[in-house]
Amino acid sequence: MSATKAKTAIAAETAAATMESAADVSVKSFEKSLSVLREGIEKATKGFEASQAKLKEGVEKAMKTSEDMLTFSQGNLEAFMKASQIYAAGFQDISKHVAASSKASIEDTVAFSKSLMGVKSIKEAVDLQAGFARTSLEKAVAESNKLTDVSVKLAEKTMAPLAARVTLAVEAFGKA
Repeated sequence: MSATKAKTAIAAETAAATMESAADVSVKSFEKSLSVLREGIEKATKGFEASQAKLKEGVEKAMKTSEDMLTFSQGNLEAFMKASQIYAAGFQDISKHVAASSKASIEDTVAFSKSLMGVKSIKEAVDLQAGFARTSLEKAVAESNKLTDVSVKLAEKTMAPLAARVTLAVEAFGKA
């Protein structure tokens, strides 16, 4: 073989080896790029799944909070209705008591007027008038005291369901 052919053969072998080496490097680079791409996709998928889980958890918490608020509001409405019923019943009882007291006062006034017509002297009329005034004043004070006591008790009974809701609100929302 001639020196030129030998050089050409060596050059061909070197070129083939270089091309083979370049092909190996290209394949390895492609495989490395593919591996990095796969890792990136896996990380993105895991991140997306984590974001979905957090979003789902957030939505569930929001739904639970909404349900709790709805339940709490319903309890408030029920407490208000109960307080209204207590107040209405108590006010009706107070009204009946005031009406009965007024009726008794009118009856006492009519009886006094009849007895005043039957007096025989001014002294007897003045004594009768003084006794009636004293008795009327004592009854008015007693009725006023009864009415005050009944009103205070009604206010306490009426406020009890509402105060219980306030206490519950402080306990429930004070923790948050």
